[in-house]
Amino acid sequence: MLFDYIIVGAGSAGCVLANKLTENGKHSVLLLEAGGSDLRFFVQMPLGYGKTFYDPAVNWLYATEPDPGLNGQRDHWPRGRILGGSSSINAMVYIRGHVDDYEGWLAAGNPGWGWSDVLAAYRAMEDVETGDAAWHGRGGPVHVSDPSSAVHPMTWDYIRACEAVGLKHNLDFNGKTQEGTGVYHTTTKNGIRLSASRAFLRPAMRRKNLLVVTRALVGKVLFDGNRAIGVRYERNGKVHEARAKREIIISGGAINSAQLLQLSGIGPTPLLRHHGISVVAENPNVGHNLEDHVGINYTYNMKVPTLNDELRTWWGKLRVGLQYILFRAGPLSLSINHGGGFFKTNQSYARPNMQLYFQAFSTLKPAVGERPILSPDSFSGMSIGLSNCRPTSRGHIEIASANPKDHPRIFGNAFATDHDVGEMLAAVKFIRSIAAQEPLASKILEELRPGPAVQSDADLIHDFKQRSGTVYHPACTCRMGPNPKTSVVDARLRVHGVAGLRVCDASIFPNLIAGNTNAPAMMVGWKGAELILADGG
Repeated sequence: MLFDYIIVGAGSAGCVLANKLTENGKHSVLLLEAGGSDLRFFVQMPLGYGKTFYDPAVNWLYATEPDPGLNGQRDHWPRGRILGGSSSINAMVYIRGHVDDYEGWLAAGNPGWGWSDVLAAYRAMEDVETGDAAWHGRGGPVHVSDPSSAVHPMTWDYIRACEAVGLKHNLDFNGKTQEGTGVYHTTTKNGIRLSASRAFLRPAMRRKNLLVVTRALVGKVLFDGNRAIGVRYERNGKVHEARAKREIIISGGAINSAQLLQLSGIGPTPLLRHHGISVVAENPNVGHNLEDHVGINYTYNMKVPTLNDELRTWWGKLRVGLQYILFRAGPLSLSINHGGGFFKTNQSYARPNMQLYFQAFSTLKPAVGERPILSPDSFSGMSIGLSNCRPTSRGHIEIASANPKDHPRIFGNAFATDHDVGEMLAAVKFIRSIAAQEPLASKILEELRPGPAVQSDADLIHDFKQRSGTVYHPACTCRMGPNPKTSVVDARLRVHGVAGLRVCDASIFPNLIAGNTNAPAMMVGWKGAELILADGG
């Protein structure tokens, strides 16, 4: 098979690429996805993502190596193996990041990636319900909902408590100011998940110049000398090859893109030779510089009803189920994160360094292999969570063998620096200060996790190392930069040292942005397509 472009991975960025590269009708595009269709009930129902958290039918189900920063535990890293990628199994919170995040990308030697550049892409792809037009777009493929009128009433108690400790009510975390507290806007539309597949890929699949092949596991990029000319993939037990006249674009995400580059002979020479892989281009940065947001929840037993009371009984499930099926409304039509915000652990900082999450819901003792969002605790529970925005700890990813079916080894390396430990310590104390404010405090019966016995700094640190984990934002493993000695792709997303090959997904972030990464990943797909089309004439 011969195409103009081959895209590997139908995730948040890959779906955007497939749409944009076929839009003018001039180019033939092959999109290869290791997973299957996203036309599943629990994928399309927003709160159904709890059912996909451990489902191998839609999820790679990655696990890290034992992490010293998590007291030697392995961390579960779900990633989407499905059309739409992780945008089909995520919590749907739409955050673009802080202005200075992108100014940092620009200052690192990446022209075209400053705030004004990415804002143009965001505004072009957005269709937001609320927000200042100077900061947002209307009519784009990505619908962003404001669920303020539908969130649980306790969300407003949480917001008032945050205001009592000095956080301003922020109606739009993607507007002029990121700092503050408020309701999270989400990628949903009419009560249904608005994944990258629904927003970009499904409309593009009607075009004759796009071929989408699912259940296709790409194991290697093929080269003629140092030029990428095609890919080899397995489908239904048979090995196939496809060729590209113009370019190969890898969009597998922070884990899979690094893995595929290494399997194809681009990466650290000692690692590749250890697994018997011929070196096409030496680059020790492939798979390294891994950044991820790490988070924790504090859980409370409440005196008043929460979502636990609505979701835990069979009659409650029946009621909310009918509400969703008949009206596409109610708790099942929302993310579990109704509220949240951004704050500073040190007021001398120029921008927030911590993100908050509020859930009128709790699951203290989930069954093994389940994330029972639809079966919460038997009491009225509430959780306030947080994650760091700009960790200084760095991990890495490396192939475990030359077999693409073998999961790569993930070294998350959480809390590897004193800085990350110190700011998390300050942050969990801030959670308790929020919970101590009215109108929230009088509705709390007791703190359950970590519990009132955990008070000293040493005990708080031990607790968050024991209970923290990824908030599912890995990035930077194929990071962008001008110097091949410190980066993997250039500012046009071309892989250093070879021709005809790009990486376009969250793995190219020079550094993590502050907040959820789905919106930035789609933005990278949008801008990446513009670069590819411009370079292709």
